[in-house]
Amino acid sequence: MRTFQEIYNISTVRKGGKTALEALLDKPKSPAQLAAMPDDRWLACLTKCVFQAGFNWKVVENMWPGFEEAFEGFAPERCAMLHGDDFDRLITDKRIVRHGAKIRAVQNNAVFITELARTHGSAGAAFGAWAPSDFAGLLGFMKKRGARLGGHTGQYFLRFMGVDGFILSHDVVLRLIAESIVDKAPASQKDMRAVQDSFNVWLVESGRSLTEISRVLALSVG
Repeated sequence: MRTFQEIYNISTVRKGGKTALEALLDKPKSPAQLAAMPDDRWLACLTKCVFQAGFNWKVVENMWPGFEEAFEGFAPERCAMLHGDDFDRLITDKRIVRHGAKIRAVQNNAVFITELARTHGSAGAAFGAWAPSDFAGLLGFMKKRGARLGGHTGQYFLRFMGVDGFILSHDVVLRLIAESIVDKAPASQKDMRAVQDSFNVWLVESGRSLTEISRVLALSVG
């Protein structure tokens, strides 16, 4: 396994130098910034990622104002109480993508967000308190407690909200394979632990966030 600096050097060459590479790197939000974000925005972003999964992202993005209207601003406590009449209305609402299972997931994820807020004060406080060194554990927690949050969906949701973590994109996986960390896209708990352990080594070595490390790995390939 190469050091982070060695992989960083590969990326600087591919992207035309350090300045050009650094301009492509995002940084996560602080725990305080995450805690201050309203719960409805967490549910909204989570819902967008669920609907974009396996679908044309641009279509969902263009329809998003309609989603906000149809789900009444994604107030978690309201969405957690959706009933039969609400589902009958939503499944025929042309302002949104009419996918029954994903519409049902909004209610389930509203319950998830509401429970986090009750326990931690806000959903953002819960996500912000999770240690980056156990980001794989957070992904597993979300998959277990939320709805339709496996695969890349949970990873993109957390990235879009500014939570520090990695995305196992095609390019990142290729770099992990090149470093002999995994031999295919991680699926098992054993593979995810190997990925997390490697990111933790690079985290300590570099002093950078998982978000930045993940991006550097991707840019060393794509």
